[in-house]
Amino acid sequence: MALTGSQILEADDTKTEPVDIPAWGGEVLVRGLTGAERDAYEASIQQIRPKPDGTKEVVLVRDNARAKLLVKCLVDEEGNRLFKDTDAPALGKKNGAILDKLYDVAAELSGMGDAAEKEIEGNSVAALSGDSSSSSPAPSDEPEPNS
Repeated sequence: MALTGSQILEADDTKTEPVDIPAWGGEVLVRGLTGAERDAYEASIQQIRPKPDGTKEVVLVRDNARAKLLVKCLVDEEGNRLFKDTDAPALGKKNGAILDKLYDVAAELSGMGDAAEKEIEGNSVAALSGDSSSSSPAPSDEPEPNS
């Protein structure tokens, strides 16, 4: 029997996972993103850049990307965010190995990962260039501008 719209909207499908971080003195709760939060996060790490041939490409801007995701995903026991988006620069100054560990959990809970990231990049580039294939463009030899 197929679900109704209200059944779908009422379903609690948010995943949360505790992660032990001894260096911080305890456990951190990581929550997966909602669809809207994931879209906003992905948009925040993408930049449209012109190419020499006049077309445009979408590139992933990895500057503090881990902390930008984690401020949205680290929660208390009631599910309330621990950080605001504006706290990402401060969180980004924490130990990189710890942030990487937490990022991996947050990305997994949010349905993101290497394959999903490549799909985002490939689909975005295709949409802008008019190419209907989903393959990623060849890397550019030009240096990236400083942000």
